[in-house]
Amino acid sequence: MADEPLVLGIETSCDETGVGIVRGTTLLADAIASSVDEHARFGGVVPEVASRAHLEAMVPTIERALKEAGVAASDLDGIAVTAGPGLTGALLVGVSAAKAYAYALGKPLYGVNHLASHICVDQLEHGPLPEPTMALLVSGGHSSLLLAPDITSDVRPMGATIDDAAGEAFDKIARVLNLGFPGGPVIDRLAKEGDPKAIAFPRGLTGPRDAAYDFSFSGLKTSVARWIEAKRSAGEEVPVRDVAASFQEAVVDVLTRKAVRACKDEGVDHLMIGGGVAANSRLRALAAERCERAGIQLRVPRPGLCTDNGAMVAALGAEMVARGRAASDWDLSADSSLPVTEPHVPGAVRGPGHDHDHVHEISKDNLYS
Repeated sequence: MADEPLVLGIETSCDETGVGIVRGTTLLADAIASSVDEHARFGGVVPEVASRAHLEAMVPTIERALKEAGVAASDLDGIAVTAGPGLTGALLVGVSAAKAYAYALGKPLYGVNHLASHICVDQLEHGPLPEPTMALLVSGGHSSLLLAPDITSDVRPMGATIDDAAGEAFDKIARVLNLGFPGGPVIDRLAKEGDPKAIAFPRGLTGPRDAAYDFSFSGLKTSVARWIEAKRSAGEEVPVRDVAASFQEAVVDVLTRKAVRACKDEGVDHLMIGGGVAANSRLRALAAERCERAGIQLRVPRPGLCTDNGAMVAALGAEMVARGRAASDWDLSADSSLPVTEPHVPGAVRGPGHDHDHVHEISKDNLYS
């Protein structure tokens, strides 16, 4: 609808320069420039390399998104940007760009939370989120269970990883198996040809006295690495496909088991799964099986919307505009540890799109802070 908010979102929390444009809950553009190939030779993301890649890709990616959406920058109702959590240097590139565009265009600025954005992106595919929403977010940096009565103002942590996140564990095991980086897609592919019951790897924090909704994958990672090393030390061939399948099964078993339990305990009849690991085919399949048995509706965005992207930031920004949430101050900065309990970073001073009386108070120092 033409009267729905038109918002551009910028995502630079890690190695993806993402720019998305949405109108309400309709996706108009999702432009991404990835620097993953530049990090592959290091076996992981290098913060300085990521920041420099964002600087080079920012303007071209924004221009590409505007062209794809068929809109002019002046048509926008707001600019949303990931303010955290993430890599500080990478976040600062996005925040600085968002400030510059918002100020130049006279539009309100919304600094939003990366994790809340991963939840909100599902609106672009399956319509408005139920309230409350139970969300399982799994990525390279996060494995969290969240309850969101209101995605713009009320997100409650139910559980989180106490050590390695699921995606991080995938990358580390792929490294041990010499499969390259990133590890998630290749392990997923090889696991389809392996036996998930071949090796009984441990399920962390699933004992009767363990925290109900917290996750731990460090012990699993160590167990898999030692199993592989024992095979190699004995001069035996490592059954890579069976290892991949058994390791993957141990991860998704715990994730889905705890997520379904949280839904039952909280009386929520649906589950949303987001984050990069949500693209994993076995996670999606096992979650569907367990949710169907439990009478829970499963919502999982298509794989392209699970990984970091600007569309998810734009989706949350559009929701902020639609619900009349306060815009961010011009001294908005990056917060690498922004808690999920803060879906966005509002401010007392509204952006020029809301209140032009405050424009004269904005200094160049604040604009580029």
